[in-house]
Amino acid sequence: MRRMRADKGSPDDEGSVLLLALGYALVAIALVLVCIDATSLYLAQKRADAAADAAALAGADGFTLTVDGGGAAARLTDAGVYDQATELLNALGTATLVDAGTPDGVSARVRVEVTWHPPVLTIFVPDGWTLEATATSRTALR
Repeated sequence: MRRMRADKGSPDDEGSVLLLALGYALVAIALVLVCIDATSLYLAQKRADAAADAAALAGADGFTLTVDGGGAAARLTDAGVYDQATELLNALGTATLVDAGTPDGVSARVRVEVTWHPPVLTIFVPDGWTLEATATSRTALR
């Protein structure tokens, strides 16, 4: 038997609020899960940037000091930058060195990569996602 509302004479729709609340709860949970993964991706990129910055700074310290007649000059070599960056990244263990060198003899340019795996929605990216970061640092002595 149907109950009729006194004011309009239509059936009571009290149960439809439960379905609407469940739908909104599912949307809210999905939004929270996506936000967790987006935050994790952002932090992984920041870690890659920090590792590249540190490796470039270490590479810029791998200079060779040469004395010419009246003054001293600090020169970087590709091998020196690569060795310093590799040593630092091996100690940190957060990123993999892709490339390291010096474009002009006074700057160290380092490129690293990190593989990010989403913490929650792994089914969409099962193999992870490779993030790259590049940093350049100049030697203090010129």
